[in-house]
Amino acid sequence: MPAVSSVVVPYASYLRVYEPLAAFPEPERGHWARYARRGRTPTAQDELRRSLADLLPTPPVPVPVHESADAFVTEVDGVVCVCPWRTRLRGWLALEELGNVLPTPLLDVVLPPVVRGQAVADYERWRDRNPDARPWIRTAVWQVPVRWFALFSDDEREYEAGGPGVPVLRYRTPMVQARRRLARALKTLRDTVDDGPLITGLVDVGRWLEEFHPRSLVELDYGGLVHALSGAQLAEDRSAADVAAGIAALRDGDGEGAGEAYGRLMERWRAVSDRQFAN
Repeated sequence: MPAVSSVVVPYASYLRVYEPLAAFPEPERGHWARYARRGRTPTAQDELRRSLADLLPTPPVPVPVHESADAFVTEVDGVVCVCPWRTRLRGWLALEELGNVLPTPLLDVVLPPVVRGQAVADYERWRDRNPDARPWIRTAVWQVPVRWFALFSDDEREYEAGGPGVPVLRYRTPMVQARRRLARALKTLRDTVDDGPLITGLVDVGRWLEEFHPRSLVELDYGGLVHALSGAQLAEDRSAADVAAGIAALRDGDGEGAGEAYGRLMERWRAVSDRQFAN
């Protein structure tokens, strides 16, 4: 459907894990090996367009009927690594969160209760057969969660202004580095501040990362948020550096420095999230 291919609903960021082929059991490993050799892997925009296509029917299809056989592919030190889309699983997980985002009357209009109920029943049956399943991709809308930045350092930042194309802003780091930084951040926060959403969020991300192969690659992709920021804002964005500075200040007992770093982060991301409700 040509109309779908031209639609972009862009305001989401992604935390992805790329696992080496050796992490997958057969026959899935063979599938991904053949998939990678094909050399025509789709992009994040392709994934978005396919998801949007399911929202066009009446009633909409909130969760794909079949699981995606696609993945993102990259190479790390000569080792092929893949990040399966798992669109169906992520659709179910997103549906669980939707009730916390939209008021019930609006949710009932967007996705009628009977449609949601069927999706929930399908997920429960699937989960009984796949109790250990987890997504390789986490998504956030209108923000990059602060806890995600704790996994990366500023020198891992990759920014491409885009020219005639779409800008790209992302971070990539080895899994061992991501886990090490998260552990250090968590220890500092537990030693210096009361329990709260940031600590809870870091614990949750840490448990998720432990599910993957230690030679995996972790990626934070600003995704469609690049459409909500100007070129100058993207070029000046040093959010991972601000998080690292804030944690280092807390470790050193510098409350003022930590507050300044946190203030820069909040000012930057509040300007983005406020646009969600702009007319």
